[in-house]
Amino acid sequence: MQHNRGASIKNDGLQHDLQNLQRAGISNSEMGAGMFGVGIRRGRWRRAAAVTIAVVMALGATACSSDKDSSGGPGGSGGSGKDDKPSAAAHGPRALSEAQLKAASFTDGQTVGKYTASEYTLGGPLGDAYTADPAGCQPLVGLAADVSDHDPAAQVQRKVDIPDEMLGITVDVTLRSYSDGDAAELMKALDKAGKDCAGGFTEERALASAKYLKVEPAEAPDFAAEADEVEAFRFTILDVKGKLKLYEYLTVVRSGSTTLAFRGEIPGTKDIGGIPQDIMTAQWTKFRAA
Repeated sequence: MQHNRGASIKNDGLQHDLQNLQRAGISNSEMGAGMFGVGIRRGRWRRAAAVTIAVVMALGATACSSDKDSSGGPGGSGGSGKDDKPSAAAHGPRALSEAQLKAASFTDGQTVGKYTASEYTLGGPLGDAYTADPAGCQPLVGLAADVSDHDPAAQVQRKVDIPDEMLGITVDVTLRSYSDGDAAELMKALDKAGKDCAGGFTEERALASAKYLKVEPAEAPDFAAEADEVEAFRFTILDVKGKLKLYEYLTVVRSGSTTLAFRGEIPGTKDIGGIPQDIMTAQWTKFRAA
């Protein structure tokens, strides 16, 4: 743990609150007026799952012949129907538990170069409650269960920043595990959103809206070849007052049933140039070693 960690906990919490309030559209003057009671609208998007079970009964032939195919495969005419076998299609790797994700994630106080990881004390980043308009752009905004079509089986979130920097970079690091191949489906949704929403969309926040002006590909992590899939984006966002251009980055890595998501931002108009590679590499290395 960083030597100054004990003295910086309050600053760390304050920095988190300030950044979240700014991202939600609360100005500095409004903060000074005491507007800390931000109501979060947590819309629940639940896709109703329609499951159709088709039972195909094989009708017996009038006569059995050793010359005919009785394997039950396509084109076969097995009279008994006993050779119709249940589907053996794989539904993807088994979802990791929350305990397994915790073991694979940054620990509270773990340092990565000049950065320090910490646990969220208020249930995660405020942006988890944001939604997108049109809805197809949602994967670029948030992947939490409350707003995503793909509910994770478990998740663990960490915040990585430089504790002594009140207005420095913050990276939200989230490990999520999915069941029944949903991790791969989520990556497809991310890829589609990146293409469909390249020209921009609206992010609905707690008390305001923000306009994404552009969605562009970003640099992949150094370890991308070791992962099953990687999606990386750079966002150009107009602030809620419509005056300043801000920049954020999102990188999502899939390994089996698990996704590792990194979202980086900084208060103000500075472009951080991407998620710091040392943060992503350190988390990936720990995940692979767990």
